[in-house]
Amino acid sequence: MNEKLNVCLLNDSFPPLIDGVATAVINYANIIQHELGNATVVCPSYPGAEDNYDFPVVRYSSLATEKQIGYRAGYPFSASKLEAMKNSMFDVIHSHCPFASTVFARNLKAKTGAPLIMTYHTKFNEDIRRVIDNPLLEKQITKFVVQNISVCDEVWTVSRGAGENLRSIGYEGDYVIMPNGVDFPKGRASDEAAEALRAEYGIQPDMPLFLFVGRLFWYKGFKVILGALKYLDEHGIDYRMLVVGDGGDAEEIKAEAEKLGLSDRIIFVGAINDRNELRVYYTAADLFVFPSEYDTNGIVVREAAACGLPSMLVKGSCASEDFTHYKNAILIENNAESAAKELAYATSHLDALKDMGEHAMNDVYLSWEDAVKNAFNRYNIVLQNYKQGITQCRETKTQEILYSSVSNITDSIQKVRSITASAKRLTIKTSKTLTHAITANMTKKEKDK
Repeated sequence: MNEKLNVCLLNDSFPPLIDGVATAVINYANIIQHELGNATVVCPSYPGAEDNYDFPVVRYSSLATEKQIGYRAGYPFSASKLEAMKNSMFDVIHSHCPFASTVFARNLKAKTGAPLIMTYHTKFNEDIRRVIDNPLLEKQITKFVVQNISVCDEVWTVSRGAGENLRSIGYEGDYVIMPNGVDFPKGRASDEAAEALRAEYGIQPDMPLFLFVGRLFWYKGFKVILGALKYLDEHGIDYRMLVVGDGGDAEEIKAEAEKLGLSDRIIFVGAINDRNELRVYYTAADLFVFPSEYDTNGIVVREAAACGLPSMLVKGSCASEDFTHYKNAILIENNAESAAKELAYATSHLDALKDMGEHAMNDVYLSWEDAVKNAFNRYNIVLQNYKQGITQCRETKTQEILYSSVSNITDSIQKVRSITASAKRLTIKTSKTLTHAITANMTKKEKDK
């Protein structure tokens, strides 16, 4: 292992908001802090956040945009935060989101001179398309994202498909595939705990049980899921499904399930933050159902595999990379008919599912510790390359001047604030002195009377 490094990790989402990327950043920070050096996380502020971690968390101003985009939008031009971190001696700056986090990271790079890495976790063009109902504005924002990524010294993607998506939106540089890991140990939770969980929900030991874990949005494949489950119901095939998670479309999804008459088949559990408890859910199920074409790596799919649970995935999706049909997963076309056919097969082939789960556990398992150590080794290569002038950065002279100007502006703002603060302290001190002098003089006059 290389010498210890001081690493700054940035992301637009962080607890109390939990998603796959936030989980990745937490694992990076914990493992670096405990084993490999020092980690600092930088993210937007969030009401009620309690940052009780073994690593420092720096938060900057944000806007309440949860309803629009699912998380708070950060304002990455905080002069005070940037100034406070100016002498942080970071060896590497690692952004995990190409929006506010990478803008802040670019400003921080201008002040510290540390190389900047960006990991592309998510198909952000699809996020933009969902939020922006204006083709011209969508194009401009996508262009901004690509420019933001292109100025990084090295770009990582979490899968081959994520890299292909990045290229499809206009990125022309190279990238390194750096997969995410899983914070579960390899192996199932206890059979006793799994049986107790089934009993809690009134699910018999021989009842086929499907599971979904993740944020509840339609783009996660819920139309395919509900359509397939309705088919099973209409053909008299008994089953139960647990849906773990929450999200912006949760109420709509629940309403649609009720409309289809599936309320007695699907149990909406809500979000579960206890990792040991979640592991029991994976162990108790027979098949993980995740027909998402949105996810670029599918950490939940890897979590299921860690527990010996096979997944049903869309053929050709990023989440299906490293999986083979009927060997360690079930692969479907992206429609309810295909999903229904395979779910019907699954209900009558539970032993085959167990065999697929064993293969999944042995074929694709990667612990977070190994994943972060792989990334850490790459940090050292990036740092060495950067010192030699080897970088993927495609920053134009105009962009360089812009961010140099931004850095100078934030310096100026901080100086003005310092002067203002000093003047305020001086005013208070002078005011106190004058008050003391006036009081003393009045007291003297009273005595003279």
